[in-house]
Amino acid sequence: MKLKKGKFMVFDVSEFAVWLDSQQIHRYIRLVQNHHTWNPSYQHFKGDNHLALLAAMENAHIERGFSEIAQNITTFPDGTVAVCRALDKIPAGIKGANTSAVCIENLGNFDAGKDAMSAAHKDSIVQTNALLCTRFKLKADTSTIVYHHWYDLDTGEKRDGLGNTKTCPGTGFFGGNSVEDALAGFIPLVKEAIMQNGRGGAAKAKDILYKGRVSAGVLNVRDMPDLTGRVLRRLRKGVVVVVYEWKGDWGRIHPSDACWVNRSYLEEA
Repeated sequence: MKLKKGKFMVFDVSEFAVWLDSQQIHRYIRLVQNHHTWNPSYQHFKGDNHLALLAAMENAHIERGFSEIAQNITTFPDGTVAVCRALDKIPAGIKGANTSAVCIENLGNFDAGKDAMSAAHKDSIVQTNALLCTRFKLKADTSTIVYHHWYDLDTGEKRDGLGNTKTCPGTGFFGGNSVEDALAGFIPLVKEAIMQNGRGGAAKAKDILYKGRVSAGVLNVRDMPDLTGRVLRRLRKGVVVVVYEWKGDWGRIHPSDACWVNRSYLEEA
């Protein structure tokens, strides 16, 4: 780990891969959101002020009424990757597409004619998307890797760039911000990274027994299917999880680790 302050952790991509593999993440993830910060842009990055920029972004988000920094992950021009908002927490990235998403903010203004993305940054953005697809068993395509521009700001509906939209993640982001641009210039790079990493593979439907949304204000995740089990963490109302095994009224919400929740506090998602 290159830098750490409070919840903010800044990694090299290889370090981020190891960290991501070690995490127990209990909510169901089906989307990887890509954004650009627009401001701050490359001119604000000094090479050693990662933590200061993250703190400033969090303050700006709190001033807008958010509880904390909006994004789960931030990538930087030097190729580093920062974890900002816990991956188990729903981000505040795209209206209508947050509940089952991880939000990536790529620092810079990637509208055409603005910041020229560095080679290190390009690689880290591609690798971060590939690692998340692998970790959450997502097929890399435009139904799982999404741009803010594709969603209507008023309705939250995915309209592929129609309606009231932002340019985010930038009209010059890997060749453009349309669905066609992503299919031509970005998705193939992510697929190649997944293959080169020797990882991945879409989740088999037979492995998932149930998909549920937390209906209680807070739901305990325990290390055994019983009220006497140790509480590993707590999930907030609205978080979506998938169940891989049932033991009575208890569901295991991790494909291999002992992470159990009581079915009484789930509603079908």
